[in-house]
Amino acid sequence: MSVEIHVPTLGESIVDATVASWLKQEGDAVQRGDALVELETDKINVEVNAEQDGVLQQIVKQAGEVVEVGAVLGIIGAEGGAKSAAVEQSKAAQPEVKSVPVAEQATVLFDAQRPPSPLARRIAAEHNVDIAQVKGSSPHGRVTKDDVINYLEQSTSVQPNAQPASSAQQVPATQPLVQPTRPAVAPPANGTKPLVEPPSANVNAGREERIRMSRRRQTIAQRLVEAQRTAAMLTTFNEVDMSAIMDVRSRRKDSFKERNNVSLGFMSFFTKAAVGALKAFPRLNAEIQGNEIVLKHYYDLGIAVSTEEGLVVPVLRDADRKSFAQIEREIADLAKRARANTLSLPELQGGTFTITNGGVFGSLLSTPILNAPQVAILGMHKIEQRPIALNGQVVIRPMMYLAMSYDHRIVDGSEAVRFLVKIKELIEDPEALLLEG
Repeated sequence: MSVEIHVPTLGESIVDATVASWLKQEGDAVQRGDALVELETDKINVEVNAEQDGVLQQIVKQAGEVVEVGAVLGIIGAEGGAKSAAVEQSKAAQPEVKSVPVAEQATVLFDAQRPPSPLARRIAAEHNVDIAQVKGSSPHGRVTKDDVINYLEQSTSVQPNAQPASSAQQVPATQPLVQPTRPAVAPPANGTKPLVEPPSANVNAGREERIRMSRRRQTIAQRLVEAQRTAAMLTTFNEVDMSAIMDVRSRRKDSFKERNNVSLGFMSFFTKAAVGALKAFPRLNAEIQGNEIVLKHYYDLGIAVSTEEGLVVPVLRDADRKSFAQIEREIADLAKRARANTLSLPELQGGTFTITNGGVFGSLLSTPILNAPQVAILGMHKIEQRPIALNGQVVIRPMMYLAMSYDHRIVDGSEAVRFLVKIKELIEDPEALLLEG
């Protein structure tokens, strides 16, 4: 019995995905629970698993195609078994290839093939290539992005000054139908060669690479541009002396790790400080909905994590109710699963305030962008030994620049400055941090 592989429910408000890659190929034996295909959504990647033992009989949706929830991705059946009724109906609906003269067979076969992939059509359109002239290399004759790229490479490899074939000559099968051309340049009047030769059509061949933008990267780009377009975003800066926190860590880190089986980092201190400052300035823990301000009396803090696919912001729920050990343990777990691409969609939704730490990459100072619909984000940076004036003397202290971007539509400048000063005070006084955070 054949079983169709369907696109699963992907989460609230997500109605489609992109086929990232097939982990099994047609003809491969599969077991129940095996990962078959990976789908890209706006936030996470999802693996679709086999629901029965058998053989992957057919791949219906190729890599790069956009698929909706419930769509058929492929077919699993017993080896040599019949394919599903849906596939048989699809084959029956395809035009029958009748006996026609050889000169017309190419057109008929092309009409019976599956249409080119969306990515192949897009690349062909960008390079003004007639997609009908590109031969598909897949088992079904489907034209893929690789076929278009190979066609372009073959086209640019032909000498631009080759003599055109006469009307009586037949064009060789290996010669592309679209010839690259060079701009027409009139020779100088005196018959000498021009000082500047016109650029050849393949001047950048081999020096450029086209990579499909992932769904997550597309979403990141759209959300960041949207945040800058819709919010009245400003940034305020301050610096914090990390001496007190570093002293606590150096004295307590061994016993803390032995007792809690997790290292004591800086993120737990800044999480506690952010909670304390948000309690003092609740408008920074809000969002705008139409003409209303929604104040949130809970503290779900987003912690920005850098991954190979781009920045993701998993959410630490109820940060105000967690101990230092719980915060460090949960942040470490969220970061690990973010880099392994195993976060669930709910773990990326609903944050009220975000913390991002560019200091781990060596950033000294930067301007973070709001994580909409939130109205504030705190940026941490590199700790650096710097001279400061303290009690009338110049001393060397471990200093960190802090940056906080905020939405000026509901957060006034004085409120934002005082919020950042509050974080500075809590970090520089760990006792106050324990009381207020």
